[in-house]
Amino acid sequence: MEVQRVQAIASMSKNLDTIPDEFIRLEHEQPGITTYDGLVPEVPVIDLSISDGQDHMIHQIVEASKEWGIFQVLNHGIPAEVMKELQRVGKEFFELPQEEKEKIAMTPGSNEGYGTKLQKDLHGKKTWVDFLFHNIWPREQVNHDKWPHNPTDYRNVNEEYRKYMVPLVDQILEYLSIGLGLDKTVLKEASGGDELRLLLKINFYPPCPRPDLTLGVAPHTDMSAITLLVPNEVQGLQVFKDDHWFDAKYVPNAMIVHIGDQIEILSNGKYKSVFHRTTVNKDKTRMSWPVFCEPPEEYVVGPLPQLVSEENPAKFKTKKYKDYQYCKINKIPQ
Repeated sequence: MEVQRVQAIASMSKNLDTIPDEFIRLEHEQPGITTYDGLVPEVPVIDLSISDGQDHMIHQIVEASKEWGIFQVLNHGIPAEVMKELQRVGKEFFELPQEEKEKIAMTPGSNEGYGTKLQKDLHGKKTWVDFLFHNIWPREQVNHDKWPHNPTDYRNVNEEYRKYMVPLVDQILEYLSIGLGLDKTVLKEASGGDELRLLLKINFYPPCPRPDLTLGVAPHTDMSAITLLVPNEVQGLQVFKDDHWFDAKYVPNAMIVHIGDQIEILSNGKYKSVFHRTTVNKDKTRMSWPVFCEPPEEYVVGPLPQLVSEENPAKFKTKKYKDYQYCKINKIPQ
């Protein structure tokens, strides 16, 4: 069965003032109605160069993770040119002829490859996005057959990006650990240690004639431990805080860090998994490159014993990550 990609629907819809009904969200989710238009609080931006000292920087990360569940980091060690190249080859892939992209289409049972979310949500709605998934770490989890072979330098560019990404993930997890009063290695070990998986996704949100009615990604929290995301310059990420949907301001060369469900669980609720969604643009393509940092499927995750006591009992169940994924994907209570 041929799958209709959102990119194709977008090109057919561009001269219309409407979109197919399955993309029109219910009123309580339509961004044209629900986006806050007053004075918008800014997602915290944190400089990792430690000019004010490490203690102050860790305090900023802890406060952002408790209050927002999201923050942006500057001076994170990934050269601007490396991020620019990552975006260039990703954009070039999505500009290829359709048959070229379909060569690495997702197959049943795999979480890697090029695709479009086929299943509708509970209200029969779809999201305005195509995507590409592939593992970038650890090496034994990488299957280059699922990576684009065109553009020809896609692999080299992504492996260069991964070289900087792996130590940055470790650094963020260390700061989050120290912020809980724990040894710096605790959260990394509890999230999978050297088996922690880094899954790269490229989100491609084509221009949409009615961005007020649809979403690129529906409201959700990430299943991961943490997610590190690079967006292009087109506004789109929104964060739910204080009962409002706020735009997360684009900061050039920043890396966006999401606290995911597994860190919320490990911290026994001290850190908050961010509830977020993505809007789309009428005239411009939005793209983003999240890296989901996830435990291996058989890894058991639960509140850290050091953070559980009679006064502060466990707020979450302990379970294998694959069981957590199954419940989340199938909307079964955890």
